[in-house]
Amino acid sequence: MPSQERISARIAAIAPSATLAVDSKAKALKAEGRPVIGFGAGEPDFATPAPIVEAAREALDDPANFRYSPAAGLPELRQAIAEKTLRDSGYSVDPSQVIVTNGGKQAVYEAFATVIDEGDDVLLPAPYWTTYPEAIRLAGGNPVEVFAGSEQGYKVTVDQLEAACTDRTKALIFVSPSNPTGAVYSPEETAAIGRWAADKGIFVIADEIYEHLTYDGTPFTSIATASPELRENVIILNGVAKTYAMTGWRVGWLIGPADVVKAASNLQSHLSSNVNNIAQRAALAAVTQPMDAVDEMRAAFDRRRRAIVEGLNAIDGITCPTPQGAFYAYPDVTGLLGSNIAGRTISSSADLADVILDEAEVAVVPGEAFGPSGYLRLSYALADDDLRAGVERIQKLLATASR
Repeated sequence: MPSQERISARIAAIAPSATLAVDSKAKALKAEGRPVIGFGAGEPDFATPAPIVEAAREALDDPANFRYSPAAGLPELRQAIAEKTLRDSGYSVDPSQVIVTNGGKQAVYEAFATVIDEGDDVLLPAPYWTTYPEAIRLAGGNPVEVFAGSEQGYKVTVDQLEAACTDRTKALIFVSPSNPTGAVYSPEETAAIGRWAADKGIFVIADEIYEHLTYDGTPFTSIATASPELRENVIILNGVAKTYAMTGWRVGWLIGPADVVKAASNLQSHLSSNVNNIAQRAALAAVTQPMDAVDEMRAAFDRRRRAIVEGLNAIDGITCPTPQGAFYAYPDVTGLLGSNIAGRTISSSADLADVILDEAEVAVVPGEAFGPSGYLRLSYALADDDLRAGVERIQKLLATASR
């Protein structure tokens, strides 16, 4: 072999997905017969609504779906996504500004690959979804973390963004509702950040995949609508996975200015060509159907949200803000650092997650996956009985903590 490394430096530097790793470990332990309860994966536990599945069945009878289709997506699906965006966000786009992708992750990668050059900085509010920094680095960019803790409701301010901005800053990632924290920016906060970004002339890459999952009357606000001056510099990422319980169908999309979409379409034409046509037909049914099934799922998530927050806040050493969106709780566990649990000294949230899995047989994701240590992420997209039992196990274990 030549002297070069077998694996490229850029790919070798990628960290594995911490959330998927936790979920895989939990499933492996279950396969061994251990009664593990998993709060790791951000995946609705509901079945995909029946009309969507039926649309996919019908698509199997049309031979046209067995052949290549346009790389940027079926024209009728791109049209429906444009109409859905106007309906749900008040943001008007032409179907030519939409690219259908293999899940939301592909939209994330294509967004950064299209607008980020080697050495560009990307402002990354933390806590953040574990894939963002890896996608930024793969594009040659530098993720610049801007941290907001529980005392700020996990929401960054314009002043923080201004302090982190330099002449190398090319883009800001904006996520509301948030994974991992469930934080939702108010219309006023969203507009202020949008105006600031527009004044700076930087891109805003807005991940809106949890747009339909907000609670307590909290509105979802698209930064594209709140800040019309951003129009030529805003890229919206979305998909059917979370809203319609379609994680395995792998259909997402990217919406952006004409030049960005043209360039991203060229990339996709070489990367993957079209998304599976049967899945696209299912997505078409999803974005055009009534929202009754979504409303039922949201009501269940809301019930679980209140239960998990109450249960976590009953634990000495844990502070859990009430999430206003998505389906995650993000408790601050700094009060437990330095304690002794089951004979182990807890020096980080990674230590705490390990002891919870080993001793209570409950899988949670440590804050290190999303930014600074001292936090845990628990998805409440699981059955009510499992949620209740899992929280009770954590309560029982952490009641033994000594300082």
